[in-house]
Amino acid sequence: MAFSNSSKRGLKIIIVGCGKVGRTLVDRLSKEGHDIVVIDENQDRIDNLTNLYDIMGIQGNGASYSTQVEAGINDADLIIAVTNSDELNLLCCTIAKQMGDCASIARVRNPDYSKEISYLQEKLGLVMIINPELEAAREISSILSLPSTLEVSSFAHGQAEMVEFKIAEGNVLDGLAIKDLHRTISSKVLITAVKRGSEVIIPTGDFVLQTNDIVCAVGARRFARTFLSEIGFKTRQVKNCLIVGGGKASYYLAKLLLQARIDVSIIERSKERCEELSIALPKATIINGDGGDESLLREEGIEYIESFVPLTGIDEENIILTLYANQVSNAKVVTKVNRINFDNVLSQLNLGSVVYPRHITAESIIAYVRAKSASGDGNDILTLYHLFDQKVEAIEFNISEKSAAVGVPFSVLKFKDNVLIAFINRNGTIIIPSGSDTIEVGDTVMVVTTHTGFGNIKDTLR
Repeated sequence: MAFSNSSKRGLKIIIVGCGKVGRTLVDRLSKEGHDIVVIDENQDRIDNLTNLYDIMGIQGNGASYSTQVEAGINDADLIIAVTNSDELNLLCCTIAKQMGDCASIARVRNPDYSKEISYLQEKLGLVMIINPELEAAREISSILSLPSTLEVSSFAHGQAEMVEFKIAEGNVLDGLAIKDLHRTISSKVLITAVKRGSEVIIPTGDFVLQTNDIVCAVGARRFARTFLSEIGFKTRQVKNCLIVGGGKASYYLAKLLLQARIDVSIIERSKERCEELSIALPKATIINGDGGDESLLREEGIEYIESFVPLTGIDEENIILTLYANQVSNAKVVTKVNRINFDNVLSQLNLGSVVYPRHITAESIIAYVRAKSASGDGNDILTLYHLFDQKVEAIEFNISEKSAAVGVPFSVLKFKDNVLIAFINRNGTIIIPSGSDTIEVGDTVMVVTTHTGFGNIKDTLR
């Protein structure tokens, strides 16, 4: 994909590690016009990527001085270390920082390090430390706080929320034109995107909502929740949760849920891991057993539990457990999927809420890369989410300087087709814009669009 603004430049990016996250980053960043070099000790992984994409691959240790020199670290803009070893990732970035002037991003997943993220980031000079399991746990926790939604995303440092939900038959929104929403609903929200079958629409005021539409709505946090209540959705968080699998994501999720006063039970096969979790999570109930055993699930009350989250390391098992839970209970179920790429197949299974840790990781990194390529300082994009199988982008821009989009009423500005300004955040106040509103320096602005590659607010204009 070509960038939409000539001021953008392709960056030279070194990616260390060709696993799931590395492959996702190569796919996304190469499509946005960047010069990619991958480093991995597995030649087969490198060959697989270099055969698919116009990139360079080097076999070797990413923390090796000579390997980084061969990859071109001296004139690289960014190094991203996403191997399976936290220590190797940190070492790669440390060496790169000593050798060149490039920015560095490391994936760090160990809970021991997660307590020291700020310290590590400052002392090692990293622009970002990413923890996929922790970010996935946060997303799942947000969904369980509003279990009637499919997804909940936060913007403006938590001041605004975007909620995704499905319109059931007989719902007040069925047959309602968006321009008439304010006559029925008092909450100040904006419908930003709608998925109808396989089609994704950035709606205008004349668009009429229908049963089975999947809708994204955004507003100030308090209004997003009252809106759901007004249209008949439950807004009370779940009281309890049954988790299958005792890995890192389960630990992070259980900790967040316990802090929210939600009762947590974890089923884990490994007796040794159960003992570790019992010490780390004394308020949780830890069960040593096979979470795929139907009799054990029934014994632990799956038929009556309010939420169920399969977090095993096997996607297929997570999906089967989700389908089973949906069959035998009314629990809110959230499914974690690590590697399966058959999104169209998954969407037909009606799994409900699905969380992809590798996508969460990739989006944080892509937001930084895109902003850096647009402005050189990496400060224009605060938040980036992809919606509806990557067909829609929701981007929060920081308005740090005056431009053609600043100070001009919305009624005068000419935006590109399929671009919607969802809100303006002005000193913590969320404004759903009207024709007389303007964007000002110091604001943050959320844009929802089917375009890809926007790096700053100017890109939204014709």
